[in-house]
Amino acid sequence: MNLQSASREQLQAFEAELSQQYDTYQAAGLNLDLTRGKPSTEQVALSNNLDGILSGNYFAADGTDLRNYGGLDGLPEMKQLFADTFGLDASSIAIAGNSSLTLMYQSVMFAQHFGLGAEAWNKEEGEVKFLCPVPGYDRHFSICEELGIAMIPVAMNENGPLMDEVEALIKADPMIKGIWCVPRFSNPTGCVYSAEVVGRIAALGKIAGKGFKVFWDNAYAVHVLNDNAEELTSITDCAKDAGTEDNILLFGSTSKVTFAGAGVAFLAAASPALSAFKKHLAISSIGPDKVNQQRHIDLLKDAEGFKRHMAKHAVILKPRFDIVEKHLSEGLAAAGIATWLKPEGGYFVSFDSMPGLAKEVVAMAAKAGVKLTPAGATYPYGDDPLDTNIRIAPTYPAIEDIDQAMGIFVTCVKLASVRKLLSA
Repeated sequence: MNLQSASREQLQAFEAELSQQYDTYQAAGLNLDLTRGKPSTEQVALSNNLDGILSGNYFAADGTDLRNYGGLDGLPEMKQLFADTFGLDASSIAIAGNSSLTLMYQSVMFAQHFGLGAEAWNKEEGEVKFLCPVPGYDRHFSICEELGIAMIPVAMNENGPLMDEVEALIKADPMIKGIWCVPRFSNPTGCVYSAEVVGRIAALGKIAGKGFKVFWDNAYAVHVLNDNAEELTSITDCAKDAGTEDNILLFGSTSKVTFAGAGVAFLAAASPALSAFKKHLAISSIGPDKVNQQRHIDLLKDAEGFKRHMAKHAVILKPRFDIVEKHLSEGLAAAGIATWLKPEGGYFVSFDSMPGLAKEVVAMAAKAGVKLTPAGATYPYGDDPLDTNIRIAPTYPAIEDIDQAMGIFVTCVKLASVRKLLSA
């Protein structure tokens, strides 16, 4: 039934039915968690062979002693593995630690205070600003808040950020120094940036103020649910065509590929920015964990091995996303009160309620034993102006728990929506 066209009597009857269902859920004392996009226990177990894989051989192919200092920017074989998997030039890659989020934080901080191939942002007159496509990744926004960078939300659709808006803002304000992008299976919408959008983002350096950087967080590039999932146009190729290679910083990691807390992360950039990054990094580091890099080289071996490993992840993940889609489609598709995207990869489902209801739905779900990411988290400063977006993260819980949690979620959405319609 389309609730938007239902009579008041129908809505009242539906409200009574849904209230009874909701009371039953509350009384059950459940504790289900769909808050963060963590890999499941089954997924991390796919990489258990990392333990002991070196068999006591702590020397790299070139004879480097993996146990000792040095190798600030990583092993050549690890660079090549990332280069072949992500379509990059190995000479543009630096490897440091296990977290691409750390590399992003460092890159923003270095650019802010020291410069990355250009003058430091804080030496210019005015407030440094970033463009933030929304809904987006809350940890990107936290970096900006931590470092005192103002955030400007820009809308997205199924093709990525609305580029007319992005270009107009950048042309009008040279103190916009960056834009956050999660280009393939975006967090949380799951969209893949179109070829046109990638090309226009690559060209932003031609119209932006000095020192502008695209922060290309390709976190989910290899996290495919379907073999025929849409590919992503290479921003490095587009940047070469536009002559803007210096404006692009690319990030990725194995955090959701192998062990989430013991992976390998990389930054890829053109020479001026990469050289500056390594110079600043050398002040705080005497080298990354080369033992762990070699473990990953031996486990994944090459780009084809990487792909085969991710196919095993898809077998585990796809049923979880299918359950989410089943509940949303069967429970809400005909109701006319919500929209969502069906992703072909990544870790999230982005859900939009009727305006003004996201916080209420999240609160209702919590009272019924289902924890969700706080409403507003996908917007800068936690402020979703329409209070509509909810990020669903179905990767970590057991399938049975996801099934139960989504049944409760759909009930909460319906009940909140019916009450809103009755109050109008």
